[in-house]
Amino acid sequence: MSTSTRTRTGKSQQAVGHGLSRPHYGTHIFLIVMSIMWLIPLGWALFTALRPKADTDKYGYFSLGGAFNFDNFVTAWTQGGFPQYFMNSLIITVPTIILVLWMSSMMAFAVSRVSWKFNISMLILFTAGNLLPPQVLATPLFEMFKLTQLPYWFSDSGSLLNTYISVIIANTAFQIGFCTFVLSNYMKALSADLTEAALVDGAGLWRQYASIIMPLCKPAVAALATLELIFIYNDYFWPLLFIQSGDRLPVTTAINNLQGTFLSNYNLLAAGAMITVIPTLIIYLVLQKQFVAGLTLGSSKG
Repeated sequence: MSTSTRTRTGKSQQAVGHGLSRPHYGTHIFLIVMSIMWLIPLGWALFTALRPKADTDKYGYFSLGGAFNFDNFVTAWTQGGFPQYFMNSLIITVPTIILVLWMSSMMAFAVSRVSWKFNISMLILFTAGNLLPPQVLATPLFEMFKLTQLPYWFSDSGSLLNTYISVIIANTAFQIGFCTFVLSNYMKALSADLTEAALVDGAGLWRQYASIIMPLCKPAVAALATLELIFIYNDYFWPLLFIQSGDRLPVTTAINNLQGTFLSNYNLLAAGAMITVIPTLIIYLVLQKQFVAGLTLGSSKG
């Protein structure tokens, strides 16, 4: 290789190296600004929850004067009845997540790893269901659940209304499409040699699904479980529509118990809102590694 050729090669490699190591100041500034915008409401709610109402009335909400303590959290916990409401949310959220991930994973396996006549049509149908606003089906679902007769030992209303099952059914139906779409794309990125080798060894579809595909989808399932927990736990619409008994409502409605008739204690309301955030924050911190892996691994496959 001549000297001029080596010089040009070295310059091109140096230029490529400079291009790869170029700092992305614009991206960093944008991410910092967006992070601050997202954290300001949360930080302000925590700041308000730590201050007694008397101090905010005296100094104003935009002030630093006065004391800081956890009295509002203690009052909100006892006055809002959070233990019972947390249990209600647990009864609704856990079965819904299990049903959604189980059904959507089977459907995603059918449309992505099995060749049959309607696999693309079914995937389009499930994906299109996400475009339908839930409010459109509120009245038909309410009438359908009201007309579904159940024995009184199972439901005190004699129907699906005022039961946890009605909320679980609605949330499951509206979340399956999204999870099916995500898991099917993730499963398509997995090598086809895996299932072909298993088929040669005599493994049926159920064995391929349970022993080969699903273990490889753990990052995606963990990410979806985290997202679904946030979606279902924070849902306010379906429980308010289908459940009439106040002692069966989820924790998202417990803040209503802190609302005064003529005067609102916003410090107490902020404390109640912060209490409702704690479970989702803990789940995210526990599953943070799997959550990030599930969002990034699929983009690098195929």
